[in-house]
Amino acid sequence: MTTLTEPVSQTRSLVASRLRVVLFCDIMDGTQQRFLDAYEQLRHQVAAVPGHVSDQLCQSIEDPSQWLITSEWESAKPFLAWVDSEAHREMVKPLHGCVRDTRSLRYNIMRETAGNETFDGPAPVIDGTVRHALTFKVKPGSERAVAEILAGYSSPQARVDDHTRLLRTSLFMRGNRVVRAVEVAGDLAAALRHVAQQPEVRAVEEAINPYLEEARDLNNPESARSFFMRAALPAVHHVARPGRMAGDVTRYAVSYPVRSGCGAALADLLAGQDQQAVADPDGVIAAATLFQREDVVVRVVDLPADREHAPAAVLGVAGDRSAGLFARLVELGGHDLGDNAGIARFVTECRMDLVTDRSSKDA
Repeated sequence: MTTLTEPVSQTRSLVASRLRVVLFCDIMDGTQQRFLDAYEQLRHQVAAVPGHVSDQLCQSIEDPSQWLITSEWESAKPFLAWVDSEAHREMVKPLHGCVRDTRSLRYNIMRETAGNETFDGPAPVIDGTVRHALTFKVKPGSERAVAEILAGYSSPQARVDDHTRLLRTSLFMRGNRVVRAVEVAGDLAAALRHVAQQPEVRAVEEAINPYLEEARDLNNPESARSFFMRAALPAVHHVARPGRMAGDVTRYAVSYPVRSGCGAALADLLAGQDQQAVADPDGVIAAATLFQREDVVVRVVDLPADREHAPAAVLGVAGDRSAGLFARLVELGGHDLGDNAGIARFVTECRMDLVTDRSSKDA
């Protein structure tokens, strides 16, 4: 077996950055056969989803109402594309009547041992922070009222439990699209449940309900679950410059006008650009996070306050070659990215307005 003390060069890479998904299910009394029938139908449908590798159904030997569904995927992208789709929402409806509660965990397979060989996955996330975002649209003309509501609430308690804390919430708007990006130390699902139960947060959510393009009923578990599943905007890439940059840092967000079907390709391009930027000793990016679901791509970037006039860094594109690729993936609207002035004009149209940015003392 290859040990952790042996040189990395002696290990081989995994064929892909495979994903392990673990779904905990609490089944209501008297509905176990109904649950098994629904799973039997569901597993055949899931097996046909591109990127799916395998799955297992397990029952607790201590509590028969506790079930575990594990699945393996070729990578995170096909799973996230499927789990955020309308097809997935329709597919899992038969489970809703027999499942009391669920909890989903997603893990990249980082190291796997088979026989005498060890296979390495992607570099692990080591800063201990989980990043996630929610996005939704409000009715045109209501933007000012919504921004005032979202900026005016009292922050919920940062401590969730002994293992989980809220670190930061950044809320942006561009046009009638709202993006709420959160940073959590510990369990993201526990943090989101904690936030949803806070009176001040529930009051804000109820206050913006009349302005939403998509109606929801937060008192109806299925309606609330469906809304937040559609609103989920997963973090697909994060980089940060080693150490801390001197001076204050300003946070920006860009919502990209993606050409139809090009969301994943644009996220790949921007991820590569950010990776190069933080590796450049002369670069100005302190940190950048990419959120993407289908053709919704939002990038949150931290820059030193004295470099706020660095439009290429805000946009995440540097160099003629990357600008050419970028132009094929987004709707430029007649803008020319051949110089800083053209990039600055395009950034002005894509940059989101910061509504509120709140950090806990632990951030």
